[in-house]
Amino acid sequence: MPENLLTNDQVCVVIGASHAGVNFAFSLRNEGWQGDIILFDSDPMLPYHRPPLSKGYLSGDETMEQDLLKPAESYEKERISLRTGVFVSKIDPQAKTITLGDGSIQAYSKLVIATGARPIVPPIRGIDTAKNIFVLRTAADAFSIRNELQSPCLRAASEKKRVIVIGGGYIGLETAASLRKLGAEVTVLEREERILARITAPVMSAFFHDLHQKNGVEVLTGKNVIAIETNREHNVIWCDDDSHYIADMIVLGAGIQVNKDLAEQAGLEIENGIRVNSAARTSDEDIYAIGDCTFHHNPHYDRFVRLESVQNAVDQAKVAAAAIMGKQPVYNTVPWFWSDQYDIKLQMVGLSTGYNQALVRKETGDSVRFSVWYFNDDNLLAVDAINNGKAYVLGTKFIKERQKINKAHLIDSTVEFKPGNLVVE
Repeated sequence: MPENLLTNDQVCVVIGASHAGVNFAFSLRNEGWQGDIILFDSDPMLPYHRPPLSKGYLSGDETMEQDLLKPAESYEKERISLRTGVFVSKIDPQAKTITLGDGSIQAYSKLVIATGARPIVPPIRGIDTAKNIFVLRTAADAFSIRNELQSPCLRAASEKKRVIVIGGGYIGLETAASLRKLGAEVTVLEREERILARITAPVMSAFFHDLHQKNGVEVLTGKNVIAIETNREHNVIWCDDDSHYIADMIVLGAGIQVNKDLAEQAGLEIENGIRVNSAARTSDEDIYAIGDCTFHHNPHYDRFVRLESVQNAVDQAKVAAAAIMGKQPVYNTVPWFWSDQYDIKLQMVGLSTGYNQALVRKETGDSVRFSVWYFNDDNLLAVDAINNGKAYVLGTKFIKERQKINKAHLIDSTVEFKPGNLVVE
């Protein structure tokens, strides 16, 4: 036996200590696991909530202490060994071990992969030598962006920092809103013809485009960035239409890619992520995968999906914990998401892919309150609710129960917004 082999009876090893990994570890203990639980993560910080990074933490409204997933003493109380700042370099399914960055080896009885995803760095000429360029995925990233924004401007201390955000998805837009709140001069460059083009209807794209413009963020679409030139003071960002933009800082919001390298090297089945069954088990019976890194079947929509959401991470964590303890859970959740930008709260439920009709219901009153309902013929797929918790709640209920909706009543704001008026019996 190698001298660096660390052995334990009935040990469950978890790779990744974000929402999925941490919730799994506590769920497994709650389910009755008596053996060791060891949680590894390359991030040196105590595990924290990720959504506030582009919102409250970046803008300075929240601190990391407020955003911890669990206090430090909780791990000790539940006998969960938290190993932060530790990199896992290899999984050996035959030997049932993992290799750590320092070369030591940890044995496991069950292994859970919760490695999440990382930001895409587009193949843009000059991106490797660009000045003050950032991604936003960790607390360290958010801290670095905020520090750079608050450092003196090379042009003049009184000048606003010019920030270019490459990518008009939710992360890019949330980051733009937070940086604008901090006083930066912000421009969003989106490659598609509208922001949020792949995930929402044109009416929602137009709403958020207008929202950012009104708050002083310049949003430019149809802008495919092809090169970045850098000098001592700033970056010059070039697009394929020959337009160019000056930036003191660049933030990349061009999407994410799954951290599947360990799983791939271990020979696990990969398809748009780590493919898992309804119990979150991979193609290896002793290895499970949960969270953003997984490609899993959603029974409600009867198709495989990969979701980047806290809700999915937590739900899969509970399913995997129950499955390891010999129960027969089945993942069957209607996905939901949210986004905060300025004074707007967007709540989304369902998956709108495949919609052929998007209906808008506007509520009466002075405040901005409306919802977009996505249908495939008469089948309600998803709802986007702007400052409208009731629409989100009702939409969730209707989607779960597969209710048929009276579309004429739905879009008529004079019809009281309640199930009896909206559901076709």
